[in-house]
Parts: sequence; structure tokens; C-alpha cells
Amino acid sequence: MRFDRSKQLILMLGIIAFLEQADNYYTAPLLIDIAEDLNVPISFAALSVTMYMIPFGLFTLIMGPLADRYGKAKVLTLASFGAAIASLLDATAFNLLSLSAYRSINGAFGCAILPVSVALVGETFDGPSRLNALGAVMGMMFLGGAAAPAIGGTIAYYGGWRLVYLTAGIMELTVAFIALKRLERRPGVISRLKLQGVYGEALANKNLIKVVGLLFLNGFAVFGSYTYLGKFVQYSLGYNLIGIGLLLTLFGLATSIGGSKAGTLRQRFGYKLLLFAGVLGGASWGSIWFWQSPVLIALSLIGSGLAFILIQSTVIETAQQLLPKQRGTVMSLASFNMFMGGGVGAFLNGHILNMWGFAPIFILAATMTFVVGSVITLLLNRISK
Repeated sequence: MRFDRSKQLILMLGIIAFLEQADNYYTAPLLIDIAEDLNVPISFAALSVTMYMIPFGLFTLIMGPLADRYGKAKVLTLASFGAAIASLLDATAFNLLSLSAYRSINGAFGCAILPVSVALVGETFDGPSRLNALGAVMGMMFLGGAAAPAIGGTIAYYGGWRLVYLTAGIMELTVAFIALKRLERRPGVISRLKLQGVYGEALANKNLIKVVGLLFLNGFAVFGSYTYLGKFVQYSLGYNLIGIGLLLTLFGLATSIGGSKAGTLRQRFGYKLLLFAGVLGGASWGSIWFWQSPVLIALSLIGSGLAFILIQSTVIETAQQLLPKQRGTVMSLASFNMFMGGGVGAFLNGHILNMWGFAPIFILAATMTFVVGSVITLLLNRISK
């Protein structure tokens, strides 16, 4: 019976993570359609990305401690309902301001899903089963990212970007109701909610701050650049939304497959794997703007997606180990840095695109990815000694 409950929990968390990660990755192919429908430049339409990611980063600082205090299942269920309702509102947006407002609400609730799900796995499972459960949930999450561009691009091609968010909202709401009935509610792990005290311990851990702080640069490099990949593919290859979505799916597939193998690869190669990821990501991002071939662009997308997940999964696992009693808080700090970096990156890259085109965006991403891979390799080697 316990095995069945564990399996159901993994499946439930995996589906929730799939839908939320898909929400993050819909944007790249949809941004073209949104800009045309709302009659704004694509750099302005990208404001909806920034207005999603910044609340995502800010509110995650609250959601993690709330989960530690009141129970992870309770907070996760509430966040699922909030994100679902916000997705439905996205479909009703009548101008850029309303869309940005609705996406802000979506980010404020959606921010809880990744850190709280991962923290719930850490709280529920022990030993080897914890790594297996974490891998399964993360795999579903990255599968959502892999499928989102193709799903979003196809739906948008036939029914418009609003239908994408409407469909997503209905699916998210259905899963939220199931979670309300199925997730086992447990009490929190801390007796009082004092953000100053909760984060005081975390911020006093210098190694933890160094590790999660580098996620800001990783978020800037990856999410801030990925936002404009759809427009770049349209500009370079002339693809429609379906073609764009299918091509960008390769980035997500690389993260999904790479995520499932990251643990095995790290055991074999150690932290040198992160240096390799930095080099691979730097080369992939740095070359993509130059290609006019779908095959070469595809290879760059695969390389950048693999580099991202190798760095990301290692940093998250390391961060949790540095403060194991407050996994929710740790994941909040990690998500805060990653998505704040992504929001700032999307905003600044919009201005860079208007002034200088695509090349500086991807060259900056390449530089940041290489720096992050190199610095994290040195840092984790130092921590492990």
C-alpha cells in the first residue's frame, strides 16, 4: 500500500511540475503571435515574460518558508489553484498591460510549485528512493519544458495564443482539484513563521549563498535568451509557429534526457562535468546566432539545453545538502535567483535586440554560461574538501 501511495505522489507531483514548467516554455513560440495580436514590438511583448519571472522570483521567497511552516502539500495545492486561475485570465487579456498583470499573478502562484514539489520529495522519501523520486519528478518537469514549444506552437497556429493559455488553465485547474483530494497533508517542520529567522540561518551559510547566487547568472543566460529564440528562428529560417515550436522542443528534450542522466554522469566524471557543461553551453549559445541551417541550430539548442540541466541539477542538489532541514527555504532561494535573473535578462535583452540584433544576446549568454560552469566547478571542489 505504501508503494502505491508513493507512486501516486510521484505521479501527482510530476504532472503538476510538467504543467508549470510547460507554462514557462510556452512563451518563446507564442511571443511572435502575442506581439502581432496586441500590435506591439516583440521587445515590448517580452515584458509579459519579465512580469512573470520577477514575481516568480520574489514570491518564491515567501512560498518556501510557508511550506516549511504550514505543510508542503497545503501550500502546493493552493499554488496550483492560483496558477490555474491566472492561466485562464491570461486568455482574456485585452492589451499588454492586462496580460502582464495576469502573468504576474501566474508567476506569484506558480513559483511555489517547483521548490515545494522538490522539497516534498525530500521530506517524504529516504535514501536511494529519494534520488529516484526526485529524478522522476524532475524528469516530468523537464518533459513539460520539452513538449511546451511544440504544443504551444501548434495550438497557437490553429487557434491563437489565447487558446494555449485557456487550454493550460483548464488542465491546471483539473489537476489542482485532484491534488486537493489526493495529496496527504502533513504539519509543517517549523513551529513559527519568522522570515528574518528562517532566512537568517540560510543567509549565514556562506557556501549556500555562493552556490545559489550563481543561479542568477544562469537564469539570465538561459531564460533571458530563450525568450527570443522563437523570433530568431522565424527571422533566420522563416518558420511558422508549428515549425518554431518543434525546433525549440529540442532544447527541452535535451534538458529532459540530460536531467535523467546527470547523476550518473556526475558520479563518473565528478565536478569536471560542470566545466564541460560551461564549455558546451558557451559554444552552443555563442554559435547559434551565426547559423542559417536548421540542423546546426538544432545542434546548438541541444548543446545549450544539456549544459543548462547539468549545471542546474547539480547546483540544486548541492544547495539542499547544505541546509537539509529547510529544503523549502533553500529551494526558494534557488528559484529566486534563477527567475530574477531570467526576468532581468528578458528585459535587458529586449533592449539589446532593438539596438544591436540577436548576436549580442547569444554571445552574452555564452559568456555567462561559461563563467557559471567554471566558477561552480571551482566552488564545489572547494566545498567538498
